[in-house]
Amino acid sequence: MGIRDFDRTLASNRMIFEVRRDAGKLQRFHADLEATMAAYGLTDVEKAAWRNVDIHRLGELGVHPYFLPQVSRLIEGAAYNHNKSAAARLYAAKMKIAGEE
Repeated sequence: MGIRDFDRTLASNRMIFEVRRDAGKLQRFHADLEATMAAYGLTDVEKAAWRNVDIHRLGELGVHPYFLPQVSRLIEGAAYNHNKSAAARLYAAKMKIAGEE
């Protein structure tokens, strides 16, 4: 899951980039994840990873390493961004679980 392993064509990369920069898309993401994923053309494997908030798997699929922590911020919000924030705890928990497998 390094910088060389990311997939420029992976739909999740475009979705993360656009959703985190557009308030309307972010609102739709929170209101209807399934419709958002369908609109971006995510594969079934990507969709499963998003449904399970499987950040490690998204990395394996080719999500850019910069975007991996952004996944937890999209899910939990980023207003109070620090090591004990809900987003940081989610990211750490998901990556720790994956690392222990």
